[in-house]
Amino acid sequence: MSLTRCFFLLFAFGTVGFSETLAERVHAVVASSPLLQQSHWGAKLVHLKTGEVLYSHNETSHFTPASNTKLFSTSLALARLGSNHRMTTRIVAEGPLKDGILHGNLALIGSGDPTLSGRPMPYQYKAAYGDSLGPLDELVDQAFRAGLRRVSGDIVGDDSAYVYEPYPEGWALDDTLYYYGAPVSALILHDNAFTIRIEGAGTPGLPARLSLDPPNSYFTLQNRIRTVVAPPHKISMDRAPGGRTLELWGAIKPSAQRELEAGVDDPSCYAAFAVREALQRRGIQVDGGIAARHRQQSQSSWAATPNSVELARRTSPPLSELIQVTNKVSQNLWAEICLREVARMRGAEPSRAAGLEQLQLFLSEMGTDPKEYNFEDGSGLSRLTLVTPAAVVRLLAYMERSAEREAWINSLPVGGEDGSLGQRFKENAGAVRAKTGTLTHVTALAGYLDTKAGERLAFSIVVNNANASATAIRQAVDKIVVLFLNAGV
Repeated sequence: MSLTRCFFLLFAFGTVGFSETLAERVHAVVASSPLLQQSHWGAKLVHLKTGEVLYSHNETSHFTPASNTKLFSTSLALARLGSNHRMTTRIVAEGPLKDGILHGNLALIGSGDPTLSGRPMPYQYKAAYGDSLGPLDELVDQAFRAGLRRVSGDIVGDDSAYVYEPYPEGWALDDTLYYYGAPVSALILHDNAFTIRIEGAGTPGLPARLSLDPPNSYFTLQNRIRTVVAPPHKISMDRAPGGRTLELWGAIKPSAQRELEAGVDDPSCYAAFAVREALQRRGIQVDGGIAARHRQQSQSSWAATPNSVELARRTSPPLSELIQVTNKVSQNLWAEICLREVARMRGAEPSRAAGLEQLQLFLSEMGTDPKEYNFEDGSGLSRLTLVTPAAVVRLLAYMERSAEREAWINSLPVGGEDGSLGQRFKENAGAVRAKTGTLTHVTALAGYLDTKAGERLAFSIVVNNANASATAIRQAVDKIVVLFLNAGV
């Protein structure tokens, strides 16, 4: 190799002391990908047993990590709360219950449990959902068995366990329309989202048929979707911020079916409405309306109403199962809950800011300089969050040695087997355990590689400013990951 060529590799990849062969192979992948060359990207690969840095490129540069942020929020929750931590949801009678009549309000009180839905638990790859309102109906059944037959007051959705900050800094306005930008709340029903099912009417010219899951009359749908034979077949959706009226327009084939998933406006109002309908289905009369009970910044939690009586309680699965869903399917809302629950259980204000302070303390314990990151949320949906590949790999190495190692490793998607990596790394199934990350112009992947020699490596790759589809960038990233995997053979 010429001196000029060697100097180029050392300058471009910072590979002094690294495997020259690996650096050359990575360079070949980059050289064959104009999209990657035009992007800002960084990577780091470390042998966990020896601590040897096998590859590095822009490892101390800042990147928007997208959902790689969840590595930080979920590891924080595991380290601070433990894998067996659970949350509860309760139905409370806020007044005396006499002869089946509640003289007062009935409150559904959340404390961060995100599993009131039809999602199967523990996590199962591609498992079918059950009844979306099943857990809520079970709570109402408990209240019925406790003697409730009539509510004279209102149905209250209470999410005051956390400060009400539905949308973190840096989330885009259009994110809030969709399920992945569902509002953050201590009271969570069906991931604070709902599905609009759209079917062609069968006869061209007629409006499409619409239905909601969970079924409810809380939202108003303005249907301007026509059934047509000729393309284009495209459906659009919009809603005023905080509104309950959704406008849908476009075209669908006569025999086609589509689904759109949207976030709710106010989780507590939505949950209160759903409870009211569930009570009425059970034959329990409700005289009042619905109300939301939020907690504002620097406000204490709501004090229990005198004569309050708990009528029903539901306990969440353990945290180990919750973070498994969070990381494997990249569930934004559940990741945000991790931050707030840590703050609440550590005696701090249960807010986003306090959760981020807890994260900073956690990172300082592993030797991470605050200059290496700027976190604004726990999910990675914020475009303001920044982190270095070096900080990501340091976190991975720390958690590999932690007391919660097993729960942590099991929470990550497995290449070729499940989660967001179920269809990637098929030829190396089981060897890659890593968290994905995707935003517009952002692609990231970080986790562990188990080599054929039985060694474990930790890696981080993140690409920013990519003016291409995520699919195209993933192809280049996956090629590099396979090179990393083979480097440790």
